[in-house]
Amino acid sequence: MIRRTLLSKKMKKGLRHLVIYVLLILLALFMMGPFLWLLSVSLMPGRNVFANPPAILPTFIAFDNYVQVWEFMDFPRYIINTVVITLLGVVFNIFLSCLTAYPLATFRFRGRNLVFTLLISTMIIPSATAMIVHYLTIQAFHLGNTFLGVVLPAAVSVFNIFLMRQTFLGIPTDIRDSGKMDGASEFRIFVQLVMPLVKPGVAVIGLLEVMAFWNNFLWPIVVLDDPQKYPLAAALTYLNGQFSYNFGWIAAGTMISVLPIIIVFLFTQKYYMEGIAGAIKG
Repeated sequence: MIRRTLLSKKMKKGLRHLVIYVLLILLALFMMGPFLWLLSVSLMPGRNVFANPPAILPTFIAFDNYVQVWEFMDFPRYIINTVVITLLGVVFNIFLSCLTAYPLATFRFRGRNLVFTLLISTMIIPSATAMIVHYLTIQAFHLGNTFLGVVLPAAVSVFNIFLMRQTFLGIPTDIRDSGKMDGASEFRIFVQLVMPLVKPGVAVIGLLEVMAFWNNFLWPIVVLDDPQKYPLAAALTYLNGQFSYNFGWIAAGTMISVLPIIIVFLFTQKYYMEGIAGAIKG
């Protein structure tokens, strides 16, 4: 009787897990539908785009669209522009976020919570409302049509400060105390003792900012006067009209632009999950 009860419980548990996994797989396929359709369109002639029902999987594989769009656009130039803008944005965000979050999490000073509350309250302000102010400021500093002008308005994020503050709160105070006992300065404690322990949080910021700057297209179009300085996303949007309705070219160009993001995420997803978990615990 007991064995039968245990067997029944195991069957129910297994059936429940089976249903959950089937639903998750269906949800994953549903979420991947647009991406699979885009991949399918990039591998087929443009006339098959309007097939009914849509071809989620390509009927045949041909890389003509990739070859033609690569020859039509100066992809190496746009990729280099995007890499430079992304690297500058990631470095600025990691550096400024860590320097801002560390004292808010570690030091005890009057008004600390007020400063943090004011920072968090700015998150309710839509970023688009500051675009005119950003543009006027960039022009006042004569940074228009430069990569630095593209990066500076997003050089630090309140969310990144919040994330790193929560991560620093999870670091034991004994680490900092041991450094003080050895005569280390506060900067040395920060660089040599604390920063190696918050690598997952830094990886989260790096991944989020790589995706943000790599896919940024509106602000670069506003700031950059020379289309040859456009990042990849902005260049694809700018050239949509020249492609007319050749969706095969547009899909191939989009696939080329998102491939680096997929590769970066695959290599950093472990640190991403660890960083999010550490921030929640903090």
